[in-house]
Amino acid sequence: MGAVHGIVGILLAAGIGRRFGGDKLMHPLPDGTPIAVAAAARLRPACGRVVAVLRPDHFRLARVLANAGCEIVICPDAAHGMGHSLAAGASAAADASGWIVALGDMPCIATTSHQVVAASLQAGSSIAATEFQGRRGHPVGFSGIWLPQLRALTGDLGGRAILEQNRQHITLCPVDDPGVILDIDFVDDLLGMPSVVR
Repeated sequence: MGAVHGIVGILLAAGIGRRFGGDKLMHPLPDGTPIAVAAAARLRPACGRVVAVLRPDHFRLARVLANAGCEIVICPDAAHGMGHSLAAGASAAADASGWIVALGDMPCIATTSHQVVAASLQAGSSIAATEFQGRRGHPVGFSGIWLPQLRALTGDLGGRAILEQNRQHITLCPVDDPGVILDIDFVDDLLGMPSVVR
């Protein structure tokens, strides 16, 4: 299973990482790879193109993600919430047939999980998301019909408002991948990461 033509990955990487206590997305994993770069590396093979949405002052992260093959989108309103970042990413890739929305602080999602969501969109799903042991996980995919709603997002809910109002349109894609529910909020969370990352 390779990249799905027309599906664009949106990597949300504009967070500040206050709870982490520092520059979370640049924090190295044990192999030296910054957290956001690892997340991008697992997303890229599922999509023909990945845009990474950053806040304006994160020059180092912009450089390493560009070197990792991402297109950089700067969101001036990123500090006002994830919704602004997602809207900026969707607007920058408005010609896509669909989008896979991934988070920069979730470096453990297997590439195959991203690919399953992309394939579900390609097969006609309106919204697709992974599911691990009964829990909905990341990434979440949106077909092209959701462009107006994605571009109108504001605040800190990201795409959650769309999901909550349109549960009947969500196709769940079961995966055997605990990475789809593991994000990094605190330094200690790194201790719970799967051995493939640690």
